[in-house]
Amino acid sequence: MDFNDTPQEAAFRAEARAWLAAHAPAHEMPRGQRLDDADEAARGRAWMRELYDGGWAGLTFPKALGGRGLSGIEAVIFAEEEGRYHLPKGPFTAIGTGMALPVIARHGTDEQRARFIEPTLKGDVTWCQLFSEPSAGSDLAALRTKAVRADDGSGDWIVNGQKVWSSWAHLTDWGILVVRTDPTVPKHKGLTFFVVDMKTPGIETRPIRQISGMSEFNETFLTDVRIPDANRIGAEGEGWACCMTVLMGERLGSGAHRSGVEPLIEAASHTPDGQGGTMLDDRAVRQALAETLADERGQNHFQARLRTMVSKGENPGAMAGMIKLAYAGRQQKILGQGMELRGLDAIAPLPGDSFTPDLQYDYIYSVVMRIAGGADEVLRNQIAERVLGMPGDVRMDKDVPFDQLK
Repeated sequence: MDFNDTPQEAAFRAEARAWLAAHAPAHEMPRGQRLDDADEAARGRAWMRELYDGGWAGLTFPKALGGRGLSGIEAVIFAEEEGRYHLPKGPFTAIGTGMALPVIARHGTDEQRARFIEPTLKGDVTWCQLFSEPSAGSDLAALRTKAVRADDGSGDWIVNGQKVWSSWAHLTDWGILVVRTDPTVPKHKGLTFFVVDMKTPGIETRPIRQISGMSEFNETFLTDVRIPDANRIGAEGEGWACCMTVLMGERLGSGAHRSGVEPLIEAASHTPDGQGGTMLDDRAVRQALAETLADERGQNHFQARLRTMVSKGENPGAMAGMIKLAYAGRQQKILGQGMELRGLDAIAPLPGDSFTPDLQYDYIYSVVMRIAGGADEVLRNQIAERVLGMPGDVRMDKDVPFDQLK
């Protein structure tokens, strides 16, 4: 695969770079300062609207749905250029554009696409993900939140259960929700996928305070929540296929972040080594940073390859997990190197130091990525079995109805 831009791609990159230079700086997040959730959410919506108004939202979505109808490579190029800025592009915006919209576009009806895609691209509608449960994390198919048909003949569904680790559920408008609708079939086959208005009666969110001091994660309780059948995505019992579309988008997008190594190289060049030079003069430091930069570039190239597959209509399958696995481990390693470079300042930043507080927060948060979207151990098993063709573990639950599992 040739990673150099074609003349057309180079022209597109130049156009994107010029537009971002004119519009992105006004939306950059303040460094070294933690914003409250409402402020960060408002900034995220504002940036999404700026992208939409400028014609840079939903690049691969059809023009009739608010996008530009471009190929996957243009989306990759724009993500690379956008990643040069410190923008409000966290889970608050990414869950909608990277998870909700792909599943609606692929499995939804024309009415659902018209209803949700353009408003989401504009930032008018935001999303959370209601997947994980206290007893169903990496083994998502073990979930117990259930939905049954209402007995009033309306065709609506009544949902009861609990979800956990629901990022931004306390502020978002809609959620993507997977529930069990048939406990008498094997666990992967009894699931159904919905979108749900987070203001629906019976939905309660409770923030989870994290070690970072933030509380963007939530427990979400659903008690007799009524969901219209029109909010079902895909056929009844096809929720697992919808989940795989969501997770593939989540994993392919895991590495779509600004470089983590280049800021460290810059910081090392300004950090005294105590001997009259800088940390970048240390051969061991240069070697460690060079190795990590090589890892980052290798992942970026592999990610571009997989996105090219997607743009051609091919399904990377379990290979998408390789991106997420590589990114999560590499990100924690990079941030750990950053903490070491800062020395004691990493524990108690000096006044006026805006770099280290961001580094501290990101280092603590990096642990989350080793679990979110599939724990490292689960992804390694999937890659071994489905990509490398190695024999899998003996499955005792594969063809057993869910209500017979103990």
